[in-house]
Amino acid sequence: MHCGVCGTSIELASGERVGFRDACPRCSGDLHACRNCSHHDPGAYNECREPNAERVSDRERANRCDWFAPRTGSPAQVPDPKAGAQAALDALFKSRKS
Repeated sequence: MHCGVCGTSIELASGERVGFRDACPRCSGDLHACRNCSHHDPGAYNECREPNAERVSDRERANRCDWFAPRTGSPAQVPDPKAGAQAALDALFKSRKS
């Protein structure tokens, strides 16, 4: 996984879980946070693709969600909600002008 704050690669052993208090060794950012979870999706209801997860008010800070699963891949693969929203608006207005 990668730190959602600084992008540092964090090696996890197979089956290793991220603890509620685990932090990035480089920037001390919280690792058990929505931004680092594979279920996090800014476009989904409650910003989470896990339907049984409870609402988390601060997605940047550590939380105690039992559904947390570390996001894999490079930090560039983390969706940018602003860019996605802008692209959707551009597509909407572009189709109306045609």
